[in-house]
Amino acid sequence: MTRALMKAGRPIFFSLCEWGDMHPAEWGAPVGNSWRTTNDISDNWESMISRADQNEIYAEYARPGGWNDPDMLEVGNGGMTKDEYIVHFSLWAISKAPLLLGCDIRNITRETMDIITNKEVIAVNQDPYGFQAKKVRMEGDQEIWSAPLSGYKIALVLLNRGPVRYSTTARWDDIGLDPKTVVQARDLWEHKTLKTTFVGNLTATLRPHSCKLYVLKPIA
Repeated sequence: MTRALMKAGRPIFFSLCEWGDMHPAEWGAPVGNSWRTTNDISDNWESMISRADQNEIYAEYARPGGWNDPDMLEVGNGGMTKDEYIVHFSLWAISKAPLLLGCDIRNITRETMDIITNKEVIAVNQDPYGFQAKKVRMEGDQEIWSAPLSGYKIALVLLNRGPVRYSTTARWDDIGLDPKTVVQARDLWEHKTLKTTFVGNLTATLRPHSCKLYVLKPIA
């Protein structure tokens, strides 16, 4: 199939799907452009977050032209809260996963549109470096996900997987920065650059099943 598509005379994105049973991340790059790393997703928190976990295992295999695919987006189908859908879209974006809509676009709501058309988040997904995010810190229900971006920037997710409000901290030594680096942080869901600069770490208070997605820019 790969050879036939290459002879088609036009670009074709070849998505492989055998639900990750044979670990296609380890051999899929010469064959296709993406490969499923998980079983089918369902429109609920546990299904979504477990697919993100399974997909993250194969982060080292993702690169421009070949992507890990944890299945389609459930954003807008009604089975999760707004915060949970923001986590969903954030993790798929920072993981460089294909952003395939799984909702009925004929009946899409403004809230869903605001999530799936966030240009700043999509830009993280489409960054030319193509590095998939990895979990760099896990403490109970609190996680830090990070990936380098072009322009010496860093994409950073602070994630609260738990059922209670929590204060979560990302440390520079977890994300490959010198602890003395001064950083400017852009909140991609609030669409604003934080007034305070940060040195050594960044902390945010997170609601249950919610996250913050930042782009960090070293400035000194």
